[in-house]
Amino acid sequence: MVGFVIVAMTLLSEWAAQTYRILSIQYNWFNFAIPPIGLGLTAWITFRFFPGSERSGIPQVKTAIETSFTLKDRSRLVSFNIAIGKLFLPIMGLLSGASVGFGGPAVHVGASIMLTVGKIVKFPPHYMEKGLILAGSAAGFAAMFNAPLAGIIFAIEEMGRTLEEKISSLVLTAIILSGVTAYALLNNRIYFADESLLMPLGQNWLAIPLCGLFGGILGGFFSKVTIMGNQFFNRRKIPIVVIAVLCGGIISAVNFYSNGAAVGTGYQQTKAILQGTQTMEPAFPFFKMIATWATFFSGIPSGIFVPSLATGAGIGVDLALWIPIAPASAMILLSMTAYFSGMLQSPLTSFVIVMEMTNSHAILIPLMATAFIAAGISKIIHPKPLYLALCEAYKPALNIKQDNH
Repeated sequence: MVGFVIVAMTLLSEWAAQTYRILSIQYNWFNFAIPPIGLGLTAWITFRFFPGSERSGIPQVKTAIETSFTLKDRSRLVSFNIAIGKLFLPIMGLLSGASVGFGGPAVHVGASIMLTVGKIVKFPPHYMEKGLILAGSAAGFAAMFNAPLAGIIFAIEEMGRTLEEKISSLVLTAIILSGVTAYALLNNRIYFADESLLMPLGQNWLAIPLCGLFGGILGGFFSKVTIMGNQFFNRRKIPIVVIAVLCGGIISAVNFYSNGAAVGTGYQQTKAILQGTQTMEPAFPFFKMIATWATFFSGIPSGIFVPSLATGAGIGVDLALWIPIAPASAMILLSMTAYFSGMLQSPLTSFVIVMEMTNSHAILIPLMATAFIAAGISKIIHPKPLYLALCEAYKPALNIKQDNH
């Protein structure tokens, strides 16, 4: 069920993004009128009819997993109603020209569907507590990126950060490190060899700290601004529709100055970069960051995973152009991994998802090293991981209810 739903979301997302691009080219006024109106309307529908479905959805799922409360309280964060909203509201965001990702919504939808089915079938209580939510979130992530191994590691590394899960993450690190070392030394090949991704020892390997540094700084900066901005708007109590309209105005400007490159999920741009079929302006990654911030702060259901992969790919293009010390294709993949890792501070998930999505087994060790460098640099910029910090917004009300019980 989760797989079918995520496939539908993916197909609809590409249709919506392409529809907006076509209309914005045909009508000059489209880029300026639609984003403010569309985001304002989408935000109003979200908070009026589908409360709990706003933004990424991962903080809601993490809170539902990590906090002990009743099934009724948990339904405020993970439910069938939320899954319905998460299915079509991101499509409205794409039709409004926003930079919408589907990674977070896929995780939220997967967890909501699994918990709903669990209620209907009346699964045992220990499944209903955390198991189905965790399994659904991993299923949604894996289906969205067609990366089953990354889904498993995401569930362990990102969706739970308790002591036991940290130990599990440590074990996974040891297993993967030993495995890829043996793979590299034995010079095995998986599926087929891509000579453009080979990185012999020497100057090429200087790309690892270079991409790790830039990706970690920019990914950490993105997360810090996201956290600070979220706290600012929560304190100010500004009506969400007003914020959404203002964010729509920012997106209008970004779409205009980027010639529409910042529109949509970022999947098509990333694909074009990796295949070398389209040139990107040096400012593309920064336009994509701004558009993703504006979409997040608008409150509409939207993830940041796919837009972040596009941002990382853009950073890689810039670094390969300015400091060409390794093959451009390798530097792009390293930068994607670094930015993703710097943003989430989840290095295992970051390098595994890039590896699975691009079949880049030939540079496993460079990808892993870059991911850990970027995560370390990001922690200097903001010690608390992004989604762990965003969870704080959902805990006060739930804690009050628990105290009353």
